[in-house]
Amino acid sequence: MTSGERQQANGGQIPIQDTVNPACDQSNTKSGSDPHLRFPGDYKTDEVRKILSQVPDPEIPVVSIEELGILRDIIATQTGFEIVITPTYSGCPAVDQIQDDIRTALAAHQIQVTVTTRLAPAWTTDWMSDATRDKLRAYGIAPPQHGAETQAKVIQFAPKRVAAPAINLWADGPFGSKTVPCPQCGSADTTETSHFGSTACKALYKCLACLEPFDYFKPY
Repeated sequence: MTSGERQQANGGQIPIQDTVNPACDQSNTKSGSDPHLRFPGDYKTDEVRKILSQVPDPEIPVVSIEELGILRDIIATQTGFEIVITPTYSGCPAVDQIQDDIRTALAAHQIQVTVTTRLAPAWTTDWMSDATRDKLRAYGIAPPQHGAETQAKVIQFAPKRVAAPAINLWADGPFGSKTVPCPQCGSADTTETSHFGSTACKALYKCLACLEPFDYFKPY
């Protein structure tokens, strides 16, 4: 419709305005970005943490990345959030999967995110809560027997295997819990069969009471 036709249709009064399609109007978006995208002002850090508390660890799905202490920080930025994680060890093969899971979880809420891996300070089992240790035990993994802060800050190598009673062979060293109780039956009659279990951060043990093998999450 021309401006003359508009004026005639409106009885010679002020011309009729064109109707703007809201789907095409970017006046209410930030910098013309996706109108459905959420920004830091729409979500608080605690809300983002709550979402990420539901992201399970890829190797131990019974606990979340927050419960394991892998989730270290959540930083609001001008374009979204920066999520800082620290893997259980620098060569952890699950890092890429954890990053993808974080992005997927926040993308479901239309939150822009960047994921940063921080290696220092190094991850420690001290970052696990008592509740997390209980979940590991219920899942069949023996949790760390003590905090890492009491350990000597030196590199320790696994001792040579020798015939010995069913005790932790590092009993007298800096890693020294005398026994690793079986998470299945609770017996202290256990022995280490391999210093590396299903992952590098765990050792493989066997219970001599119920004869069940189990992983022990080594203290770091």
